[in-house]
Amino acid sequence: MSVKNFILVCGGTACESSKANEIYDAIVKETKAQNVMDDVQVVKTGCFGFCEKGPIVKILPEDAFYVNVKAGDAREIIAETIVKGRVIPRLLYAEEGLPKAFEMEDIQFYQKQVRVVLRNCGFIDPEKIDEYIARDGYKALEKVLFEMTPDQVIQEMKDSGLRGRGGAGFPTWAKWNFSKQVQSDQKYIVCNADEGDPGAYMDRSTLEGDPHSVLEAMTIAGYAVGANTGIIYIRAEYPLAIQRLQIAMDQARDYGLLGENILGSDFSFDIEIRLGAGAFVCGEETALLCSIEGQRGMPTPKPPFPAIQGLWDKPTVINNVETWANVPVIILKGGKWFSSIGTERSSGTKVFALTGQINNSGLVEVPMGTTLREIVFDIGGGIRNGKAFKAVQTGGPSGWVITSEFLDIPIDFDSLTSIGSMMGSGGMIVMSETDCIVDVTKFYMDFCVEESCGKCAPCRIGTKKLYNILNRISKGQGVMEDIAKMEQIGEAMKKAALCGLGQTAANPVLSTLRYFRNEYLEHIAEGKCRAGKCKELVRYVINPDKCIGCTACARKCPVNCIAGERKVAHTINNNLCIKCGACFTGCKFGAITRL
Repeated sequence: MSVKNFILVCGGTACESSKANEIYDAIVKETKAQNVMDDVQVVKTGCFGFCEKGPIVKILPEDAFYVNVKAGDAREIIAETIVKGRVIPRLLYAEEGLPKAFEMEDIQFYQKQVRVVLRNCGFIDPEKIDEYIARDGYKALEKVLFEMTPDQVIQEMKDSGLRGRGGAGFPTWAKWNFSKQVQSDQKYIVCNADEGDPGAYMDRSTLEGDPHSVLEAMTIAGYAVGANTGIIYIRAEYPLAIQRLQIAMDQARDYGLLGENILGSDFSFDIEIRLGAGAFVCGEETALLCSIEGQRGMPTPKPPFPAIQGLWDKPTVINNVETWANVPVIILKGGKWFSSIGTERSSGTKVFALTGQINNSGLVEVPMGTTLREIVFDIGGGIRNGKAFKAVQTGGPSGWVITSEFLDIPIDFDSLTSIGSMMGSGGMIVMSETDCIVDVTKFYMDFCVEESCGKCAPCRIGTKKLYNILNRISKGQGVMEDIAKMEQIGEAMKKAALCGLGQTAANPVLSTLRYFRNEYLEHIAEGKCRAGKCKELVRYVINPDKCIGCTACARKCPVNCIAGERKVAHTINNNLCIKCGACFTGCKFGAITRL
């Protein structure tokens, strides 16, 4: 049997939630119904990255790239594209002012991306090891075991300049080298897959689409530092990633790529999965280790650092998923090749989960040094509904806001640090003029309150104090002294909290106070929320000179607080109004004003 066509169906969590499994089943069914099953192989892949337009179906060798596919499209896909070789125009991506994009590379979303970490996502079936091997999988491990010494492996990592992608940006080679130099009867390699930032899904998608890359990388690190045990710590909320990891581990053992005497060498290494219960603080490496040991996940003071004394007091190398996924490519293509991408001190690429008020949300992998403007406007397609850009929140709930004055700053470790910001793990939430800074900051602080482990007072008490002040301000009950009080609390947390999470938990407050102080002052002094998100500060009124009595607003109101006869100006009873804004957005004549 000679397969003539491959139909790649996105099988990541986002697309599966949009019924991608039904699309896959429908396409398989149609290949049988139209008698082409011997000529077609249907493959369920990982995430293509373009989540805004999923589910996605890609057809090879034509390279046809179909977006927003539904199960009902299966019959036409087989009949037209497979049988007759015709493209289906309505399923192609259409960008305003441009012809419809036939191939993936024709879409602006992909044109400035460089896929290193995501190199296999969307191209292989993550549940079949042979497909990973066909794309040079495990060649790096073979090279390491039979052509390189542990010192040479670490030197290659040093030449690459790879820095940890979990947020801190510590040189990966140095961490490995610390563990290698410690004499111990047992060492551990740990993958931190406890991705807990709101809006972030880089690690989850990488594991769902290319689990073998992480297994191979951890095995290489084990060889380099002298460890024979690896542990992947992943939150239980990632069932698909866990399932594919387990399948990949079983297959790797069957192929002699995990376990005793790997590839016939004298090196043995195996990996197990440990499930986390979803505590955000367990993303901090010492808290993560406590959780693996069966203790409550709470940070411990450093030093000693885990690379020296970590899991069960043994040397432990911890890197996150994205960091690990870079390793096999570095070994195969060389550290110098990797360092040629990005900037001098921030080499390689960075994966971002681009979400929020953006036209093209999804996974984005760009060379370090790419500007924020390129990510938001060229790749992301700009702000939804033509609204004005306000800011980007990087680094998750303990991150920093980047405003329009920094749109042309290169996104790399040093550039972001120079403006007081941080890279973080890769969450990038875009805000527009429709977002209220006080409301957004309150959301992040509420998250930090819930996720604080409570071990140290600066974080346990500080986050709650900040949230209470923000909550009062959002209700119009704030006072001018609250501004200085929040800054004092935030600075104290930075200096006194036990771990990195507590030390950065006040960042959303401190950064928004720096760049959006006027918005706080409006809430306090004027009782005004310009975005209309703080409901206690919002009031809707109808201008009788503009209202034509069409009754559209009254029909949209869920609590019947709008009165008036047809063709007569209406009125709003603000004692009953729940401030949902349905009337405001539904009025075509601009007769309703938000005060």
